[in-house]
Parts: sequence; C-alpha cells; structure tokens
Amino acid sequence: MVSKFKKYLPILWVVLGIFIGWLLFGTGSGTDSHSGHSYQQTSSKKVSKASEVWTCSMHPQIRQPEPGQCPICGMDLILQKDNNSDDSPYRLVMTQNAVALAGIQTSVINEARPEKEVRLTGKIKMDERQMFTQVSHVKGRIDRLYVNYTGENIVKGQRLASLYAPGLLTAQKELIEALNYEQTNPALVKATRNKLRYLRLTEAQIKRIEKDKKVQTNFDIYADVSGVVIKRKVALGNYVQEGSPMFKVANLNALWVIFDAYESDLAWLKVGEVIKFKVAAYPDQVLDSRITFIDPMINPQTRTANVRAEILNKGLKLKPEMFVEGLVKAHLPFNNTALIVPKSAVMWTGKRSVVYIKDTKEKVPIFEMREVTLGQPLGNSYIIKEGLKKGEEVVTNGTFAIDAAAQLNNKLSMMNKNIEIKGQKNSAKKERKEGVKITDYSKTTPTPFKNQLKELVKAYLSFKDAFVKTDATQINAQATLMSNRLKKVNMGLLKGKAHITWMKHLTQIKTATKAINKAKNVEKQRTHFEQLSNILIAVVKSFGVNEITLYKQYCPMAFDNRGAFWLSDKEEIRNPYFGDKMLKCGSIKETIKF
Repeated sequence: MVSKFKKYLPILWVVLGIFIGWLLFGTGSGTDSHSGHSYQQTSSKKVSKASEVWTCSMHPQIRQPEPGQCPICGMDLILQKDNNSDDSPYRLVMTQNAVALAGIQTSVINEARPEKEVRLTGKIKMDERQMFTQVSHVKGRIDRLYVNYTGENIVKGQRLASLYAPGLLTAQKELIEALNYEQTNPALVKATRNKLRYLRLTEAQIKRIEKDKKVQTNFDIYADVSGVVIKRKVALGNYVQEGSPMFKVANLNALWVIFDAYESDLAWLKVGEVIKFKVAAYPDQVLDSRITFIDPMINPQTRTANVRAEILNKGLKLKPEMFVEGLVKAHLPFNNTALIVPKSAVMWTGKRSVVYIKDTKEKVPIFEMREVTLGQPLGNSYIIKEGLKKGEEVVTNGTFAIDAAAQLNNKLSMMNKNIEIKGQKNSAKKERKEGVKITDYSKTTPTPFKNQLKELVKAYLSFKDAFVKTDATQINAQATLMSNRLKKVNMGLLKGKAHITWMKHLTQIKTATKAINKAKNVEKQRTHFEQLSNILIAVVKSFGVNEITLYKQYCPMAFDNRGAFWLSDKEEIRNPYFGDKMLKCGSIKETIKF
C-alpha cells in the first residue's frame, strides 16, 4: 500500500504545484486584469473630460477645455457635443445637463381667440357739437361789455353786453303805434311784437316798451347757451352788424378723447370697443369710455388715423389739450381661434421665422427646427398661420442656445441655412471682402498728402466712436466734421494714376458721408458707414498715413451675419455696428502701419 502511494507521489506533487501556481499567478493575473480594467475606466473618464470643448454660440472659433466666458463678447460658453445620434439635419440631440445649463424651457401651445393690448396716445379735445358762436342780433355800438375775458363761465340768459341800437327805433315805434289799434286790429299788434322777437328782444324788454310807450336806444344782449368763453371777438366801443360774432362758447361738460392709431393697429380697433385711459393730472385714476368713431382717412404726415371716444366731464376736472395714454384689449373682428406662441419662442430675421419643437416621444431631449409663417403680432406673442399644430411643445426660453448648438453640430439653424449633409458641398458664406480694389501708391505718395489723410482718418475714428455710442446727434455732427476735413485734402499733391484713384475714392466718400447725414435712423446710417469704412480702408492701404497704427477689425454678426469691417486706432474691440448690444463682438484681421 505504501509502495503504491510512493509510486503516485511525484504525480501528486506536480498536481499540487499546478494548483499553487494557479492560486498565485492566476489570482494575480485576475487582479492585474481587474486593476487594468479599473485603470481603463479612470483613463476613459479623464479622456472624456479632456475631450470636452466649450465654445461661444456667437463666436464658434472660441474653443476651450472648460466652461467660462467668451473672451470676445463675454457670453457664457456652452458645451459642444460632437456625438449626435440623430441623422436628421433638422433635429438636435442634447443631454439633460446641457438643457439645464442653457436654461431651456418649453410650453405646450393651444388655440385661443387672438387678443392684443393696443396702446394709444392722444389728447383731450372739445366736443365740436358743443361749440357755439354768440352773435349780435341787431346792428349797433357796444356801450357796455359784461363778459370781457376768455375762460369765463356763462349761463343761458346771462347779460353779455349793452348795445346802442338805433336800428331798433322803427320797430319800437311801430309797436307803440299799433297799440293804439289793439282793439280794432289785434293782428297788427301781434305782428309788430313778433318783429321784435325775431330781433331777439326778450319778453321783458317788449313788455317794458309797451308799458312805458317810450322808444329805447340801448338794448342788452343775452347769452343763447351756457358754457365757457373760449374766444372773445369784440371790445368796448366796437360797432357790430346783425349776425356779427361776439363770443365763441364751448360746453365742457362733455369732451372728446382723440387717440392716434397707427395703420398696423387699425385692424384691432372697432366702434364700440372699450378703451381705458389715464391723464397725467390724475395718474391713479383710470377712466374708461367706448370708441364712437374711427377716422376713414389716414394723416399722410403721421401715418395715423384719429380714434375718438366721448366722456362726461364731471366737475370740469379734464381740460382740453391734456395728454392721455389709452389701452384697448382688442380682438380681431372674427370669432375664430388661432395658434398663439410667445415672441421669445420665435427667431425672426425678416424673411425666415423659426421655432424649436421638443420631441416628447423620445426619452432624451431632442429638439426639431421648424420654419413657421407668422400672422398678426399680439404684443408679447404671435399668431402662427402655418408650421405648428395644436398640442406641440415649443421652446419658449433658450431658443438661441439651441440654434447655436445646432450650428456647431452642422445642423440646420437660423444662421446656417446651408450645411454639409451626406457628402454635399458646404455652401456657407465665406467671410465678406471689402469689394474695393486696392493699388499701393504709399511709396510715392507725398508726405503732406499723408498728413492730410491722417487728419481725415482722425475724423473717421471720431465718427466710429459715435456709432459705438449709438448717438444719432453726434453721428450727424461727425458727418459734418468728416465733410469739412475732406475739403482740406489737397488732391493736387497726387499725380497720374494715384490722382485718378483718389478722385474715385473722393466721390465715394462724399456719397457715403452725405447718405449718413440724410438717413433718418442709426441702423440705416450704419449701412452707409460700412461703405465708408470699406472705402477708407482702401484709401489708407493705397496712400498710407504717417505716425499712426490702424487695426482693420471685423464683426461676422453684422447685417444678419453678412459681416462688416471698420478701422480703429486701438486693439480693443468696440463694435460700431452693434454698440452696447454686442460691444466686444469682433476681431482684428489686419494691422496697418507705414
């Protein structure tokens, strides 16, 4: 038995050695494998963290490994996502963190009856139907005037003036003579009395004549209506004819409120609509009335139509010519409902209107770009005529962040209408060129001309600063300064082709400067300023300037992403095309120094 055990002992030792080796190296290998797996996980996290790219939605060329602010415009950087699981150019996939970071909010849209708050301004006016002219009913001279200043209140039957009226002598004598035949001819008495009545003598005056049987030469004029004297047309001692106007009287117990309504608001206004308004004298009091009349004609100067309301003036608190601010909560003149979205949901460039729809069927946030057709604006919202359906979930906050992310991920967006999809050629616009041919005459240009050109450039730089401040008054003043500096440039210093080139640029500078001066708003002036900048860049590079370093700067966002150049004597970006809206948007494209 022992001999048999010894016979198999070597085999047992071999088996035991293999088992021990497995325990040692197999476990170690497993440990190494596990730690290696653990290491790969850690490494993967580090790679993922390192591969994050934070960029600016306005300046995609900015790429940083961590969040922060754009060094160009100061906007918060957003996380660029290279992996997009949706192949549709209209749909963008985002993470929950990216949605929270961008502050994206959505709302379900429904149909409602369109309502708009129409704000109007206007004035209190006198009711034209309550304005009267007090006339003299007899011919004579004013001997006494009992109402002698504008603004005085009068009541019907009040004595206004006393007239010396010799023209009434005959009529009085006829009445006195007719009284002698009253028993035999009463019709004659009645006729002579009526004649005096037609001359507006009162019954008391007529009875006095009949009682005294004496001819009177002075007669009193009594007020035909009550109201306020708004104009006095006679003075003591004046001679008046029968029917001559003496006073203009207005009843201010009822007034008109006349509002100016722009053409775009007229569709929302109709007779009978309630209008609430305030006056500066009583800011805490809200008055209300109804629209009683809408002028069928448009004022060609103001492009507005008069909208009239009427109001009772209790206590005469309201005064004609007071300014008023009105509000009408109006509906379109039909009862149909429409889809309505907030203005914050719509990205609008004048030609295209875009909204983003959240796909509620997906587990991850997916947003789809949708072009829509806008209807009437409703203050803080729009009517949607085409492009959306009832019940869809629309992005109402963070729309621009989604659009910027779509652009960065080569998706269709408001600013990226043409993209590279499935091998198609990218047709995005390239950076805009100046469009002005440049020939270098700087080596042969006389120094005096360069010095004069330097003064012109200084005027341009002041011009540019006025656009940075968006100050229309200063822009016009600098345009005048630019024109004056231009007159001092002596073109006789240039010869040959250089002279001809300057003549062409001179005409262009004059045209652009004149156009800026004539433009009615800053945005229109900026379009002409871009032309001026391109011309001046060509002039500076063609002829050169002394003792000044200039920076040719560029904003890709100007004029609906068309881009525009300008000149500056400082490296700091101060954008003349946006001013405070995007003051630091831009970059230096070239340094010009001679």
